Amino acid sequence: MASVASAVAAWARSSASTGPAPPHPLGLGCAAALLAGAVAGLFLPALPPAPLRWLALVAGVLAWTWPWRGRAAGALLVGVGWAGLHAGWALAAWLPPDLEAREVRVAGQVLGLPQHEARRTRFQFRVEGDDAPEPLRGRRLQLSWYDDFGAQEAGPRMALQPGARWEFQLKLRAPRGLANPGGFDAGRHALAQRIAATGYVRAPQLARELAPAAGIDAWRARMATRIEAAVPSPSSRFVRALALGDTRGLDDADWETLRAVGLTHLIAISGFHVGLVAGFFAWLAVVAWWLCPSLGRWWPRPQAAAVAAVLGAAGYAAVAGFALPTVRTLLMIAVVAGARLGRRPLGAWQALSLALAVMLLVDPLAVLQAGFWLSFAGVAWLVWCLPAQAGRRWLRDFLTAQGVATLGLLPLGAVLFLQASLAGPLANLLAVPWWSLVVVPLSLLGTGLEALHAGAGGWAWRAAAACFDPSWALFERMAASPLALWWLPEARAWALPLALFGAFWLLLPRGVPGWPLALLLWLPLLWPARELPRPGGVELHVLDVGQGLAVVVRSADHALLYDAGPAVRDGWDAGERAVMPALRALGIARLDRVVISHADQDHAGGWPAVRRGVPVDASLAPAGAPVDVQGACEAEQGWTWDGVRFGFLHPPPHFPYLRNEASCVLRIESPHGVVLLPGDIGEVVERRLLREPAALRADVVVVAHHGSDGSSSAGFVAATGARLALVAAGHGNRFGHPREAVVRRWQRHGAEVLATPRSGAIRVWLDADGLAVRERRAWRSRSWHPDDPPL
Repeated sequence: MASVASAVAAWARSSASTGPAPPHPLGLGCAAALLAGAVAGLFLPALPPAPLRWLALVAGVLAWTWPWRGRAAGALLVGVGWAGLHAGWALAAWLPPDLEAREVRVAGQVLGLPQHEARRTRFQFRVEGDDAPEPLRGRRLQLSWYDDFGAQEAGPRMALQPGARWEFQLKLRAPRGLANPGGFDAGRHALAQRIAATGYVRAPQLARELAPAAGIDAWRARMATRIEAAVPSPSSRFVRALALGDTRGLDDADWETLRAVGLTHLIAISGFHVGLVAGFFAWLAVVAWWLCPSLGRWWPRPQAAAVAAVLGAAGYAAVAGFALPTVRTLLMIAVVAGARLGRRPLGAWQALSLALAVMLLVDPLAVLQAGFWLSFAGVAWLVWCLPAQAGRRWLRDFLTAQGVATLGLLPLGAVLFLQASLAGPLANLLAVPWWSLVVVPLSLLGTGLEALHAGAGGWAWRAAAACFDPSWALFERMAASPLALWWLPEARAWALPLALFGAFWLLLPRGVPGWPLALLLWLPLLWPARELPRPGGVELHVLDVGQGLAVVVRSADHALLYDAGPAVRDGWDAGERAVMPALRALGIARLDRVVISHADQDHAGGWPAVRRGVPVDASLAPAGAPVDVQGACEAEQGWTWDGVRFGFLHPPPHFPYLRNEASCVLRIESPHGVVLLPGDIGEVVERRLLREPAALRADVVVVAHHGSDGSSSAGFVAATGARLALVAAGHGNRFGHPREAVVRRWQRHGAEVLATPRSGAIRVWLDADGLAVRERRAWRSRSWHPDDPPL
């Protein structure tokens, strides 16, 4: 027995010695597992209880640090627990409900660079001092400061400077955004930025500055002012962006051009620019050690160059406001420098995995930002595809790198932005070498000279603008091409992994069989199923546009828009920010008809932006309404699309324009049910329509006037017999819409009531399978979506 036991022990020792070694705790496998855990922990519909998050973190740390083959599983648990804890802490810091819509007086510091617009200034603010309500102390706020109503010129908000301390009277609410197909997720953005509340300055005359501007952001603002004064060309705004990461001067047209040619990653300070600065500082150190060889007695030249590179990268990242691409590059440079100082060899994959792990441990919420994925994915594709000896044939290597980045990042860009730039590869071939090797160095040289002596950097900034101008004129012409930008419909979540695998397959070495089949894996992402109704069916999208209305109606081959949401002059425009992204996400490239129910801004404000953004075959509004449309809606008008009958019930011919009471009332009848869109009509018009109650019978009704007391009379509600009543209103709106009595009235008559403040965009199908509903917030539920009380 003893001999058997000794033999077994010897076999176990030999197996342990010959088996695979445990993976490195900061190797690529563990870093990828850490990332997967962070994504899983953040994108759950709801965060696990705090004890479970702590348990996952503790168990994960033990499994990750223990020298065994399952280290990656431990990293996965660490990612789940650590990201979940950070999300829980950030969400717990959000404004509590009892402070919503209350005015509070706080003092604190202006963060970052305030964005001065035509009628408002947007800025971030950190609350300081013990005088503020306890839930706000130390919190970061996103604020707006508006000019007085009717002001002809900008008010005292223009005195707001970065780094200054101010005292304000504020009205706040918890971070909350709209929920629409293709729309911007404001809650996700607030969570990633640790923003605890949003709001605006009340009683601007009571605002007062407590301390003048100070700090790195104040220096950036002063330097931006000097660039603007030294460079008379309009391109000074791009020099400020490239030198300081200050994109405040870029307008919507500039961003549209950049998106169309795929250059948004270059216009602000990018990781490549940080690498240039780090390389320059390392070169300075090498030159200093060459000029003074005695320095090598105190510190070897390679280590000195590594430290100089880190210091240069850190300083430039600070100048850029520590934007995510600069932080990623800084971490990678620091990792390589640390290996150089420790005299340890470090490959590209090791540097990337270490930077990824450090980023996730420092800020796991970074995975909520698009820049995180584009930064690390872009570097990963290049490291995997480019040979170790890259650089010997610089032109071929550059073209290869551009091709790899374009192909590898296309799936991510399609998911994150619902767009692909067909002109992007060519534009990047021109912009990357010219901007990065000519314009950016001149911009940085001017900034450095100006920092040493006021007025010394003007010539370099002007040279940078002169070099930038011809390229920008070319890119504007490229962006004007109808083929420059390709908008993509919203795809299902599983389409992204398929497309990434397809990109991996396409980038395999030549000779791998079947690579044309990889293109098929891109189809679910680039040409997703649009879920169009079958002939005779109809689909309704009540969009979440705040206090307003916008409804998209689709039949098998046609699309109609009923109202376009609200807009504020020189401010937020639902047509641009909500309706157009939704149309693109739904794959609607053309509107067969637009109906503007009446001319009030909450219904017609977004119409100009929609008209600019998508071709419209016909547009209608009530006769006499001050809206730029092609014709008038009148009772008895009608048409048929794909077996679905559309017809107006109101206003009758020669009816005077009376705003709400003149609303176009549209009835949509399919073989499977009826939809009624009454606009903002009140009880007077409802009584008139009750003369023909059969025409009011409907399965789905968009509740008139957002659920106000002056609409939805008992007789009208009973006459519709609706199974589903949909309310479009703004969260916490000052009118109290929808009114509780109106909601109860619809419910008493058998209708289920859904409202956009709670549901987000509401999608309704009427087809051979019956009536079906999808609420956007419930369908794409996330931990940062607030839980509103039921109606």
